[in-house]
Amino acid sequence: MSHMIGKTAYKKLEERLNRFPQGAPPSETLYKILSILFNEKDAELVSQLPIKPFTISTASRIWKLDRVNTRKVLDELAGKAILMDSEHNGIKKYTLPPPMAGFFEFSLMRTRKDIDQKLLSELFYQYLNVEEDFVKDLFLGSETLLGRTFVQEEVLSKDNLVSILDYEKASNIIKTASHIGISMCYCRHKMAHLGKACDAPKDICMTFNNVAKSLIRHNYARRVESSECMELLHKAYDYNLVQCGENVKNNVSFICNCCGCCCEFLVAAKRFGMLHPVQTTSFIPKIDEDKCIGCGKCVKTCPIEAIEWVSNDDETNNKSKKVKINEEICLGCGICVKACSNKSITLERRKEQVITPVNSVHRIVLMAIDKGKLQELIFDNQAFGSHRAMSAVLGVILKLPPIKQMMASKQMKSIYLEKLFEKII
Repeated sequence: MSHMIGKTAYKKLEERLNRFPQGAPPSETLYKILSILFNEKDAELVSQLPIKPFTISTASRIWKLDRVNTRKVLDELAGKAILMDSEHNGIKKYTLPPPMAGFFEFSLMRTRKDIDQKLLSELFYQYLNVEEDFVKDLFLGSETLLGRTFVQEEVLSKDNLVSILDYEKASNIIKTASHIGISMCYCRHKMAHLGKACDAPKDICMTFNNVAKSLIRHNYARRVESSECMELLHKAYDYNLVQCGENVKNNVSFICNCCGCCCEFLVAAKRFGMLHPVQTTSFIPKIDEDKCIGCGKCVKTCPIEAIEWVSNDDETNNKSKKVKINEEICLGCGICVKACSNKSITLERRKEQVITPVNSVHRIVLMAIDKGKLQELIFDNQAFGSHRAMSAVLGVILKLPPIKQMMASKQMKSIYLEKLFEKII
């Protein structure tokens, strides 16, 4: 009987996770993962929580539990990095983050003895790298992408340094963050338990602002100043790691320093590169074939194998092979520019404009529209008890291009929204 109750609790939790734009396709592996991260009671309670940030009073009402015990449970969950906690205008609020970037990663962002991290790593590998449904849904299930690439600023020309926008620079994210946390790299920690990790540094995962503040509070990250974080950024450059961060302009919550062998962003880019699982930078490398000496360093260092040897069909050149960049999958990170000792590779601005969501609300609304889950986000029966929350989401929708507004209206089947759209189109 207890097994049936537990199964029901985890099934409810699966359903709760899949109300969010970034879901988690059900499988027996996911059930095993959730059973490690949540006990049955916590799974049952968390399955009832709203999508949007909520207060102790909201959780108390939903759980039919007094405020003292509600706060105790919420703080215990935050202490396990299951929930994120923060204060807004003196009011404490909690949020259940999505699995990624979220509580999947947090579970391996420090060494823990309260859970079997080796078993968890094996299950993560099975769920993400073997079964693939989760990764395909995460990286390919939406036109709006979870992550974007940051260019390595050290290789930019003077002209590019003048033209690059602040939100395109990892250095600016670091220097303007209210809080900075450094944690163990989830990806390389996971692969270390499988005996497959590379020698890239692990203590280099960067979180910022409210996410960092919560992780620091519960010892899942150590607080650092911007100067130390900048040193780590340059260390990442030295190891040819790619900076993949949250795909927003303002209040970026994380930047991962990714290797092509362990990290989910780049593994996905190698497998599904033509489908664009990660947003590129605004730059693209160009090879000066007259200067290229054919050393092949760029081929070896490209983390997603976007550069390859091809036959040279130029009869005026006696080289049998030359290197070619596959611009369809290239992330524009700039690692190849750094690797080229002959300075025959430079970065140029892409012809097409790279669009970046303004903030996390904007990104989540766009992803919800793309995945047909906008009604879940807006009409969450627990989350939107206040008109301010509803107004925030509707405010984003009303600023979207007409085609996105039409998609939103169709999903919600809302005469109210249609009338609003008619007034601004």
